[in-house]
Amino acid sequence: MNKDNSNSQPASIFNNPNEDTPDMGGGLPVIGYWAQHTLSPEGAKLWKTLLHKSACLSCAWGTGGQKGGFTNESGEKLQRCMKSVESISAEIQPGITRQFFQQQNIQQLKQLTSREADRLGRWSFPVILRSGKSNYERISWNEIYSICKKAFTSNKTPERIASYSSGRSSNEAAFLLQLMMRTLGSNNLADCSDLCHAPSSFGLKQTLGTGTSVVSLESLKKADCIVLAGSNAAYNHPRLMNELIQLRDRGGKVIVINPMKEVGLIKFASPAFLNSLLTGSDIASIYLQPIPGSDVALFMGIQKALLEKGKINKDYLKAYTEDWQEVINQVENTAWETITATCGVSQIEIETAANIIVNSEKTVFAWAMGITQQKNGVDNIYSIVNTALMTGNIGKEGAGVMPVRGHSNVQGFGSMGVTVRLKKEIQQALEKLLNRPLSKVKGYDTHALIEAADEGKVETLICVGGNLYAANPDLNKVKRALSKIETIIYLATKPNLGHFHGLANKNTIIIPVFNRFENPHKTTVESGNNFVRLNDEGETHLKKADLISEVDFLTELAHLIHSDYPVNWRKLQDTKYVRELIAKTIPGYEKIGEIDETEEEFTISGRIFKTPKFPTASGKAKMFVTPLPELTLPEIKDFDVNEETQGIVIALMTGRSYAQHNTVVYQTEDKYRGIPHRNCILMNKNDVEKAGFEQHQRVKVKGNVGELENVEIIYGDVREGAGVMFYPEVNVIFRAEVEERCGTPGFKRVPVLVYK
Repeated sequence: MNKDNSNSQPASIFNNPNEDTPDMGGGLPVIGYWAQHTLSPEGAKLWKTLLHKSACLSCAWGTGGQKGGFTNESGEKLQRCMKSVESISAEIQPGITRQFFQQQNIQQLKQLTSREADRLGRWSFPVILRSGKSNYERISWNEIYSICKKAFTSNKTPERIASYSSGRSSNEAAFLLQLMMRTLGSNNLADCSDLCHAPSSFGLKQTLGTGTSVVSLESLKKADCIVLAGSNAAYNHPRLMNELIQLRDRGGKVIVINPMKEVGLIKFASPAFLNSLLTGSDIASIYLQPIPGSDVALFMGIQKALLEKGKINKDYLKAYTEDWQEVINQVENTAWETITATCGVSQIEIETAANIIVNSEKTVFAWAMGITQQKNGVDNIYSIVNTALMTGNIGKEGAGVMPVRGHSNVQGFGSMGVTVRLKKEIQQALEKLLNRPLSKVKGYDTHALIEAADEGKVETLICVGGNLYAANPDLNKVKRALSKIETIIYLATKPNLGHFHGLANKNTIIIPVFNRFENPHKTTVESGNNFVRLNDEGETHLKKADLISEVDFLTELAHLIHSDYPVNWRKLQDTKYVRELIAKTIPGYEKIGEIDETEEEFTISGRIFKTPKFPTASGKAKMFVTPLPELTLPEIKDFDVNEETQGIVIALMTGRSYAQHNTVVYQTEDKYRGIPHRNCILMNKNDVEKAGFEQHQRVKVKGNVGELENVEIIYGDVREGAGVMFYPEVNVIFRAEVEERCGTPGFKRVPVLVYK
């Protein structure tokens, strides 16, 4: 292993001109946050939940399960982060009272911010907003089931029925949802992953024959280099930071690729390690800041540097890959000038990154939504996989490709068949269960669902978790589209913006459900590294609430719709029997059928590649030529403003703040970036001055469908020509370009005009 640091860029230098940013991520403020919540009135409930044997509610890197609330699959302790506390704290709020909805009408509720909606408390009884009414009102379970049964069966063709889901729930609920929908004949199983990581699943399936990470946590610990692209793990996956710290401590390197320098990816202080907590740990060995959307060019540059150094592993390519020569030819025929002009990163920097990979025996390539939420997101995945294959870094321990998933069970939903691209093996198993073919009609992904609803093609929608309204771009269009659906049923633990803006034409019903650590059933979830955790039963603190588990609601609804076909649905209210069905249906999940007896959590079989043998038709990995993106920005006049308008056009990246989980906002400020509130735009100092503006000036930001006013400019270490604003608020101003192969919007490259 090469421990020479001579090729490393001095990434520890943080050039942010904003003096309000800290010197490192994590650290003592995290300890202070834990202490504050421990000493608060909620402290006892918080710690009871933290110690409960269930998986973390936060990201797909979460911990917990049968090993205990703070222990990961490798047995390491102290593996909880601040986001765990934030998510639990929100879930142990008091229940919303009946009087609240008598006093607050829907117009008043529409004025709430995401944080204000979340802080209303827990849904504690079922409610309905009827057509023509201005207030949510309590509804009986008998009426709920009557309305829902009619919504799914009364002269409805399967194509006009849809579902949407998030990774908040369990594998068991996910399996029941897709089985209920496919038994109806509908393939409209939209999921939050369509908006985030669908290019990962699609691209990996095309290249490697699998849609998930091929790296386990155990394997990651053997890597000596990690390439982390388009991810801000310090904010969104703090547990992953422990792995990066350990890698650097054993002499490894971390290559960070991100148009914005995030302080936590430069230096991070982890409470899991005393030395790190006190002094901080260096993370990035080199930090590359490409133009947003140009990642194909950057990875092609790394490939070209490797090729010119004679470091392409051609023996590996010949033995284990297809179409590799076409990819090599493309790299050879693409000039350095074209590559560097496209990505905005110098040849020297690219060659430095390539040298680090060359001098590392085992490299893991990891990425998140900066890579996938692009118009060419699938090509981005192809280019990363191409680079990994060219260096022989797939099919051995300590190496591979690793999408860093978001929500805690978002990958599990895909595994259970909640997808519009169903695996052939699952299709065959379901057809055997149903004793008939599944519908051949292509289902709606999330983008297609909104388009279909806006065209009046959807009559019934059930949402199992998530925030369909706020998670999409062009919020006014989404609101209009959802208002054309006759009946919308939301299963949720807490209010979100969608419950007040994403209203149906006739009936909007909120079903209050138990969260993971309250559930009366044992359930399971899947991590982003293919590890299945078992959650113990629990109980809710809402003693007088009228809640239901998702499993109980879905099985009862399915029974009313389907009677006893193709299964005894009410029997499946015992989740043990759901797991037995999963074991027979989902490849790699065979062990789940015995998990009630064994309590053995497991890594899904067939997904971790320790040898270069791939589950493709040929047994080889397939490589793809990746066209360079054409990255241009409109001119000021293209935004329908006066020609004399003072302003600048930039490529906006939407992002989450330090204290935010998906669309849920826990705190309004972002201390890592020195942002005091959410109506801000983070910009490069040179861009601000070029436009004739100054820091803290208030401006307008205009997209292609709307604009925001009174936006405060904040300096940040973001590359020139780019900027950052907070999702979901900024979603109202743009209609994003879409990755046509899998429907993911390009949230990370949105042309906007910043002007007076």
